[in-house]
Amino acid sequence: MRTVAMMMAVLALAGCGEGKRAEANKSVSGAEQVQPVQTPTAPQWDVLVGSQLPQAVSDLTGWLIEHGVISNVVTVEGKPRVLVGPFATQAEAEAKQAEVIEKLTKAKKRNIDVTVIEHQSAQ
Repeated sequence: MRTVAMMMAVLALAGCGEGKRAEANKSVSGAEQVQPVQTPTAPQWDVLVGSQLPQAVSDLTGWLIEHGVISNVVTVEGKPRVLVGPFATQAEAEAKQAEVIEKLTKAKKRNIDVTVIEHQSAQ
């Protein structure tokens, strides 16, 4: 089952950039269209999905992908963490948290904590 989920994820991600390179070359006609990089001044929020029990990160991320939740794996203090986000507001993060909790409850997955945290830019 995990192999099928990983194959679906790879196929989904493989098609993400189809045709965008050609469109990007057409839309940029020179240096006059270069825009400065904007740094966000407001805090951003993430949803931390984790378990008290030792669980493989690949199992958790695979399950999230199967259920339509895109996540990122980051290393914090030497430990892998599964994050969903970042979100611009805390309300958006809390809405996603409720969605993930609902999906975990339907799947009868227990002992998995879902917490809203402030986004750390050093990730």
